[in-house]
Amino acid sequence: MKLYKPKFWEEKRNILSIILYPFSIIYKTLSYLKKSFTKSIKFKTYVICVGNINLGGTGKTPLTIFIANFLKRSGKKTAVIRKFYKNHADEHLMTKEYFEDLLLSNNRSNAINNAVSQGFKYVVLDDGFQDYSIKKNVNIICFNSEQLIGNGFIFPSGPLRDDIASLKDANIVLINGNKVKEFEEKILKINKSISIYYSKYEPVNIEEFRNKSLLAFAGIANPKNFFNLLEKNNLKVSKKMVFPDHYRFSKKEILRVVKFAEKNSLKIIMTEKDYFKVKKFNLTNLKFLKVKLKIENENNFLKNILVNDNEII
Repeated sequence: MKLYKPKFWEEKRNILSIILYPFSIIYKTLSYLKKSFTKSIKFKTYVICVGNINLGGTGKTPLTIFIANFLKRSGKKTAVIRKFYKNHADEHLMTKEYFEDLLLSNNRSNAINNAVSQGFKYVVLDDGFQDYSIKKNVNIICFNSEQLIGNGFIFPSGPLRDDIASLKDANIVLINGNKVKEFEEKILKINKSISIYYSKYEPVNIEEFRNKSLLAFAGIANPKNFFNLLEKNNLKVSKKMVFPDHYRFSKKEILRVVKFAEKNSLKIIMTEKDYFKVKKFNLTNLKFLKVKLKIENENNFLKNILVNDNEII
């Protein structure tokens, strides 16, 4: 079954959001109780959490890889920790491709203890802002400037897994995309000491797709962002195909896409995340747009993630 992100999550006023609002209150209440009754544990390692308050599509995994590689280059023994979800195999594979020391576990605390026992002095959590059992040294919250907080409602009325007021517990906000001054002001009203940075994705292999008619497909939380990136770089997208985030493609489905592309003389382009879902099929005509994460004021950002470095036990 294909489950897509509801369009009304991006609309300010929608009857469905109002109908579902009582369930959002229940969700928020349960989250509050969980936070209130969960004891946070301090670990013998420096914990950097790359999280969000949205349900996906904010760029946590690329940022996690970026930070982990920076720490490793700086001579700091670092592990990346991800909670194991069977349907998130694409992100596990993508992380492993770019950073070898990946620890997966159904329990993040167990994974951190495992990292400590292996001598890792730094761990980067890919997600985990809402895991209140872990005391973090630095919390980084990711947003995308196109979606931000959508309609502002908590799930299932909207796309938020946490209230925006939770940013009082964050140290850094990273917004991928364009400047959003009003949103910055909103954040600073919640947390005056928070640091706000911006990032963007720069295509690396764009010339491979230049002057070709493309079939672009994406199975990510916010496919619009991928299509916008292609159009911004003046690529000719003749056909778009959208699938749900973390969608598990069958070989039969991918062969149908390939056949359609061949019949219409189209070159296939996909996200790197999608490529890791279909790589196992060994089809040579499946190509992805490789992008590089660029952070504005990168040096200051990297200094900020280590601002509490003296807290390591």
